[in-house]
Amino acid sequence: MSANIRKAAVAGMFYPDDPARLRAMVDGFLKQVPISGPAPKAIIVPHAGYPFSGPVAACAYAQLVPLRHRIHRVILLGPSHRVPLTGIAAPTSDFFETPLGNIEVEQGTLASLQSLPQVSYLDSPHEYEHSLEVHLPFLQSVLDRFTLVPLVVGEASPEQVAEVLQALWGGDETLIVISSDLSHYHSYPEARKLDGITSRHIETLDYRHIGYDDACGRNPVNGLLYLAGKKGLKVTTLDLRNSGDTAGSRDRVVGYGAYAITETSA
Repeated sequence: MSANIRKAAVAGMFYPDDPARLRAMVDGFLKQVPISGPAPKAIIVPHAGYPFSGPVAACAYAQLVPLRHRIHRVILLGPSHRVPLTGIAAPTSDFFETPLGNIEVEQGTLASLQSLPQVSYLDSPHEYEHSLEVHLPFLQSVLDRFTLVPLVVGEASPEQVAEVLQALWGGDETLIVISSDLSHYHSYPEARKLDGITSRHIETLDYRHIGYDDACGRNPVNGLLYLAGKKGLKVTTLDLRNSGDTAGSRDRVVGYGAYAITETSA
């Protein structure tokens, strides 16, 4: 029986579809970033087209390079942009495709999550969703072999998302990746102001004050922050910019932040 593969939907649009060009672009972003600080258990990273958010996302992904042999399981959560969704959607796919190769999906793990009422199998939110896909080439560049647990998050409470993350938390072999941009389509000065406030909420684990207009991935972000508070984890801002800083005009910008979540004793 042939494998069920979720085909790359935004290759050639959000990032290059040529493997050599793609790898060169990602490597170029990563080479600009110093590696510092303790090893993250989780990261929050943006998901726009690579010329726009790639330099910011790289600030988080570069921190994983020393862990490339240790991490072999990635839990990836992002918001649903195209399909109205209540709860959290798991795909039936066996693999996720990128120009750099296929990534195995932990279907056994996804099956175990079906006991949670907020999680269900639903492929339509995954089919064209970019918020998960754009992170895969970065992960393929900084890690060795790894398996993937991809989940698209719709309307779900911080407690519901945290319950899923707790079930998947694992040990040092498991990385949590939360996908989110920040504010959308404000002027450059206004975006800097708004994103600065949101960033402080993220750093202080203040999930109660991150709303719809602050971050498109607020639901997975808030679930992680809720759980990080329970576990006594620390959030560090690695980068905070917007599209006016990277590859766009400053008339209507989108905000991007990169964050590392670590144990406070690390």
